[in-house]
Amino acid sequence: MERNVYDILEERGYISQATHKEEIYEMLGKPGVSFYIGFDPTADSLHVGHFVQMMVMSHMQKAGHRPIALMGGGTAMVGDPSGRTDMRQMMTVETIDHNVECFKKQMGKVVDFDDGKALIVNNGDWLRDLNYIEFLRDIGPHFSVNKMLTAECYKQRLEKGLSFLEFNYMLMQSYDFYYLHQKYDCCLELGGDDQWSNIIGGVELIRRKDQAPAYGLTFTLLTNSEGKKMGKTAKGAVWLDPNKTPVYDFYQYWRNVDDADVIKCMKLLTFIPMEEINEYEKLMGSAAINEAKKRLAYEVTKIVHGEEQADIAKKTTEDIFENKGRSDDMKTVEVEAAALKDGVDFAQILVDAGLVKSKGECKRMIEQKGVYLNDVVVEDKFYMLTEKDFDENGEAIARKGKKGYLKIKVS
Repeated sequence: MERNVYDILEERGYISQATHKEEIYEMLGKPGVSFYIGFDPTADSLHVGHFVQMMVMSHMQKAGHRPIALMGGGTAMVGDPSGRTDMRQMMTVETIDHNVECFKKQMGKVVDFDDGKALIVNNGDWLRDLNYIEFLRDIGPHFSVNKMLTAECYKQRLEKGLSFLEFNYMLMQSYDFYYLHQKYDCCLELGGDDQWSNIIGGVELIRRKDQAPAYGLTFTLLTNSEGKKMGKTAKGAVWLDPNKTPVYDFYQYWRNVDDADVIKCMKLLTFIPMEEINEYEKLMGSAAINEAKKRLAYEVTKIVHGEEQADIAKKTTEDIFENKGRSDDMKTVEVEAAALKDGVDFAQILVDAGLVKSKGECKRMIEQKGVYLNDVVVEDKFYMLTEKDFDENGEAIARKGKKGYLKIKVS
């Protein structure tokens, strides 16, 4: 007998809160449930925080349920106050629509949209043309302002100022659920824990207007062992678009997660069976936990970027860290042989390649003994590269810190 997907989600650590646990459990025991998750297209790529939601959609779909990915083409024009200390920047319709198209491509890697097995809908299709007076008369009476102000997403904003524009957000998201219930028989909304208040709003609206069952389920936000959101680096968010976060950097992010977070990430972000994950968990506290990190990095990269790209990232990493920095796939810059006779500014090479932000930063790192050339510490802030720095293949390896590698090749 097939396992109830609720058990799978619970075992892997996704589920946080449920409006009606017993009823949801029973409903998900039989295939055919239409559910939705909303994505606000505030950027032209999804990031790793969204990836948790995509994984939930995939687990649900594999259990025979139908995902509806709701693109917030309408709600993005207002902005969700949840988790914000200030108002979101207004976006044009063109920007929002472009972002929606980018999302669709990325989601297709994890969720099967063929033959109606999953749907992508854009709430701009119904929200942008709403008659405001009709909307207020139809939806407004079902919401208590007093109750709305107790919602966490509004409460934390009251001190700094909450605009009436944002105050509409809960009504709009609730209306989305109501609309999808009417059109697609959608009776379950899923979302991150920060969406709890908005989800309850939709559940209660359907129950009041349609006298029909509706449910909500939230899942854990992707946080580390200290409770901070994961998916941020010194360069910014970890994106699913390889043009914004290169595949190698994406792989490295997961390869370098803290020991305390690797098992949680395996459960939430891969399809590795729980039996295997439990075996990896036994490695906690030993150096062997690195094997779990390698597996995590490979599996997440394979899902997001495909097996071929995951293989390249894995090989590059092994070459760099296990073969003393030699790799065919690592970042490479070329210098002209003729220029080496007079010497080439080493710091400028590192700046041009993006290994450091400026010559000033490079010089500071050299002072701190954090820059290497062919595994030897560079001590001269004004070091000039010459022919003697290159091996018989015309190659030299520069390194910043432990993990920033660059191949310099004579052309």
